[in-house]
Amino acid sequence: MNIIYMHTHDTGRYISPYGVAAPTPNLMKFAREGVLFRNAFCAGPTCSPSRAALLTGMTPHSAGMIGLAHRGFQMEDYSRHLTQFLNGNGYETVLCGIQHEAPQAEMIGYSKIIGDQNFDMKVFEFDSVNWDTNNARAAADFIKDRENKEQPFFLSFGMFNTHLNFPDAAVDINPDYLDVPYPLHDNAQARSFMAQYMTSVRTADTCVGFVLDAVAQAGIEEETLIIFTTDHGLPFPRMKCTLYDTGIGVSLIMRLPSGLAGGEVVDAMVSHLDLFPTICDLAGMNKPDWLQGQSLLPILNKQTDRVRDELFAEVTYHAGYEPMRCIRTERYKLIRYYDTHDRYVHVNMDQSPLKSFVEENGFFEMDRPRELLFDLYMDPLEKVNLYGREEIGGIQNELDQGLRKWMEQTHDPLLKGQVPKPDSATV
Repeated sequence: MNIIYMHTHDTGRYISPYGVAAPTPNLMKFAREGVLFRNAFCAGPTCSPSRAALLTGMTPHSAGMIGLAHRGFQMEDYSRHLTQFLNGNGYETVLCGIQHEAPQAEMIGYSKIIGDQNFDMKVFEFDSVNWDTNNARAAADFIKDRENKEQPFFLSFGMFNTHLNFPDAAVDINPDYLDVPYPLHDNAQARSFMAQYMTSVRTADTCVGFVLDAVAQAGIEEETLIIFTTDHGLPFPRMKCTLYDTGIGVSLIMRLPSGLAGGEVVDAMVSHLDLFPTICDLAGMNKPDWLQGQSLLPILNKQTDRVRDELFAEVTYHAGYEPMRCIRTERYKLIRYYDTHDRYVHVNMDQSPLKSFVEENGFFEMDRPRELLFDLYMDPLEKVNLYGREEIGGIQNELDQGLRKWMEQTHDPLLKGQVPKPDSATV
C-alpha cells in the first residue's frame, strides 16, 4: 500500500468540506470520495509538536518535541518517526516541501528529498504560492515517473500555505462578502485579511489537485492511502497555540485503498496520534511498542462508532514558554495552565493585523484563568467557564483525575515543575 501524506500549515477546519465558503473544490471532491472526520484534533496546537506527535504516534512531550524545530527544538529519537519505521518495512520514503519535525530534514531519514528545499522557516517573506506550486509539480512527477514501481512508497508533501504571511488577495475574492470566523471581531480589516487567507487556501487546494491528478494518471488509486490534514487551527487570536477547539481542531480526510469505506463522514472524536497505528493496520505491519494512539480501522470497517472516550493536547513552548494541558471528552473539556502568572503570552500569538487589533483593545491586559472547564454540548464556543462551580463538581473531579493520570502515564515533565528549554533552543 502506497501512502501519501499531504499537509498544510495553520488551516484548522477552514475549508469547504467543513461547511466553509472557501475556494477548495479539490478538497471537496476528495472528501466526497474519502472519509471526512468531523471531530479530529491535533495533540499540540503549534507546528512542530503537532507534526512530531502525528508522525511518531506519541504525545509531543513523549516524543521530546516541546517547541519549534526552527528554534532548535528536536525529537529525542528520530528512529521512532514514521519515515524510519517505513524504511524498515520496505518503503521508499520521500519528502517534498515542508517538514517541521527536525531542524534539518536530513535528520529524519527520508530515502529521497525532492522539490525545492531552499527554504527557511525563520523567514516568511517569500513567494509561497510559487514555492508550493513547484513542489506540488515535483511530487506529481515523482508519483507518475518513479523508477521502482514495484516498491511501495511513502510521500510526505508539505505546503507552506496557509501559514502567515498570506499572499495578496486575489482580485476575484471580494472581502465584503466573506465570513469572519469566531472568535474574531467582524470588521473591514478582518474581512480583508480573510480574503488573503482565502487566496492562500486556494493555493493549497490547487496543489492538492496536482497530487490527486498524478495518482489517477499513474493508475494507483486502488492501492494508495491518501491523507490530508493540517497541524492545528488558524494563526489568529484565540486559535493557534491555544487549547480551545479553534486551536486543536483540524481537518482530516482520508481516501482509502480499494475495498474500504468512501464517501462517508465520521463524527467520532479522533486524534492525530491515531494515524500511525491506523497506517500499520491498513498496511498489515506490526505496530511498534511506543504508539499511544488508537487505530481507526474498527471505525473504517464499521465495527464500532468510536475508538476513544477522551483525548489530550498540550503546549509547552511556542515562541515563548506557556505550559498548558487539556483533556477533552465528547461533552466536556478541562484546560489547565501551569506557569506562574495570569496573563496571555504576547509572543505566542502570531503577528498579524488581527493580533494588532486585539492588542490595541486590551487583550494582553486581561487576566487569564488558570483552569477552564466547558460543557461542549451546551457551550460549543467555549465561552462559559464552569470550573469551580458546585453543580459540575463530579465532572470536574473526573477530568482533573484523568488529566493527572495521563500526565503520569506519559511522564510529562511538567509534573516536576517548570520545563527548561534545551541549550540549543531559542525562545
